[in-house]
Amino acid sequence: METINIHEAKTHLSKIIKRVAGGESFIIGKAGRPIAVLSPFVAGSKPRKPGSLKGKIRIARDFDVVDKLVADLFEGKGGE
Repeated sequence: METINIHEAKTHLSKIIKRVAGGESFIIGKAGRPIAVLSPFVAGSKPRKPGSLKGKIRIARDFDVVDKLVADLFEGKGGE
């Protein structure tokens, strides 16, 4: 990742943006210290669609049954 100073970034912004659009990333620095990263925008995933798994997931009948050993371990009883 190439480092450029603020003055260079302001002076050549159009050229830098064109390179970023091509996939490059830049670190923008001030007085030799990095202060920002300029990188290509990546669109997020598709919005979640509620109910898209309806009918595809089965929950066991004993899902809510409490296992005594597991409950004891969570409560610090050692499962005895």
